[in-house]
Amino acid sequence: MAERSLAKRLWYEYLRGVLRMAAVTAYHLRFTGRENQPRAGGALILSNHQSHLDPVLVGMIFDRRMNYLARQTLFDFRPLGLMLESVDSIPIDRDGLGLSGLKETLRRVKQEEMVLIFPEGTRSPDGEVAPLKPGFSALAKRVRVPLVPVGLDGAFQAWPRTRNYPKSGTIHIHIGRPITPEEAHALDDRALVELVEARIRECHAIARANRLRAIGAASAIAMTASESQRPKVLSSEDRRECNPGAPGLAEQAVCTA
Repeated sequence: MAERSLAKRLWYEYLRGVLRMAAVTAYHLRFTGRENQPRAGGALILSNHQSHLDPVLVGMIFDRRMNYLARQTLFDFRPLGLMLESVDSIPIDRDGLGLSGLKETLRRVKQEEMVLIFPEGTRSPDGEVAPLKPGFSALAKRVRVPLVPVGLDGAFQAWPRTRNYPKSGTIHIHIGRPITPEEAHALDDRALVELVEARIRECHAIARANRLRAIGAASAIAMTASESQRPKVLSSEDRRECNPGAPGLAEQAVCTA
């Protein structure tokens, strides 16, 4: 594991705690597949990409510290650059990892850390999983660590690439079963990309099903609560039971359930 100062470790844990609470409040964040998290050793976390929220959302659900890739241009805006540096983000070229980014990613993984990668290469234009870029496969075979597929859903609705600012919503994430180094090494680059894409799509489908189920349940609860607050107007027979001996008032009787 990489050695970091106590201040950096505490800062990361503080940020993760605050952001988790914010995500649960604003996005009803839930995730499944906790048992598939790597408990030790290096790993590449491979996720679909729906919005600017994704790095934070995926990183905060893992119990271990996550390493992030960020375009070099983001470091140029100093306030954001300082934040990225404070969590040891890895700067990459606009068109890919670049030599320095690749070397640093290899170094982090060899130090038994996890690195988050979005193999689609850019945010989804419609919320669906796009075909993966093949560039990550060479890295995956070289580092020989578990490849952990992740699927998230709802981030596109919260912050699509056409909107400048996010809105509230419901977001679910699923962590899939890791692809072992042996499985990855036995495949050629094309077959590995196809396998990872299939696993990410599977995770995304699970996350979407969980999200839609949660939205449906929340709507049902809200509707039930609304109906329970309405006064129930009873039939003439029920009114007489509510107002025995008061026929003149029976026509106006209203009993709540």
